Amino acid sequence: MLIAKIEGHYHFLKGIDPYSCGVIADPGWEIVHVTLEQVLPWREGFDRVEAHLQGVDRDRQALCGMELRSPAPFAMAGFIAFNRDYCRVLRDWDLYVGELNPVARTNVAPLFDPPGEPVLHAFSYTVPAAANTPWTLVVAGAGELREGVLVEQGIIRSGDTSEGAMREKGSYVVDVMVERLFGLGGSWEMINAVNVYTVHPLDGLLEDILLNRLGSARRHGLRWHYTRPPVVDIEFEMDMRGVRRDLAI
Repeated sequence: MLIAKIEGHYHFLKGIDPYSCGVIADPGWEIVHVTLEQVLPWREGFDRVEAHLQGVDRDRQALCGMELRSPAPFAMAGFIAFNRDYCRVLRDWDLYVGELNPVARTNVAPLFDPPGEPVLHAFSYTVPAAANTPWTLVVAGAGELREGVLVEQGIIRSGDTSEGAMREKGSYVVDVMVERLFGLGGSWEMINAVNVYTVHPLDGLLEDILLNRLGSARRHGLRWHYTRPPVVDIEFEMDMRGVRRDLAI
C-alpha cells in the first residue's frame, strides 16, 4: 500500500526502519536525482543536501532518496548501529510519517577505492513539475535478505557463492525489484536506470535472470557497480529509478 508523504509531495512503500522500499512523485511533481562529484562523510552530506534544497527553493521535506557508500560490508550488528544514527538524523529533520521512514536508500561498499568512512554518494528530491510530466520514481536497494528483516538467518544461501547460489540470490532480488516497482504503481516503461551491485561474475545471470525480466527498461542497459552490499554475506543487490533529470553537483 502506498503511503502519502504529504509535505514532500510523494508517496512511498513501507519498508523497515532504515529505509522505505521506494518512492514515487505525486502528480504535478517530479523526482530529481543528484550525484555528488565529490563524496562527503554521510553526516556532512545531509548539510550538503539541505544547502542544495535551499538553492532550488525546496526544504528538507523534499528529500526522498539517499545513496551511501561504506568502507566495507558491516556485520549485522554494526549495520543496525549505523542505521540507528542515520535514522536519528531523519527524525531530527522531521521526515518520518508517524513511525515510518519514507526515504528510500541504497548503501553499498565499493571494492576498489573504498571510502574511509560511510559517505553520501547521491540523493533524490521532489520539485514542482507541469501537470503532464511523466511519473518519476526511485526503487530502493535490496539484496538477498528475505522479508527485509535484519537477521543473518534471512540471507539466502549465506556463505555460498556457487553459480547455483548466485542465480537463486539474483532471482530473488529481481523479484523484489518487480514487486516494489509494481507496488509503487510503476511499469518498466518508466525505468531508465537499473543498477546491479556485486563483485561476482554476471555470467549465468545476465540474460535470463536480469535482462529477460526488465521489460522495455532493457534498452537502457544495466549499470554494474563492482561493490559489495552493505552486510557481510549478502552478495547481490539492485536498485532502479526512472527520472527525467539526473544532475551532478
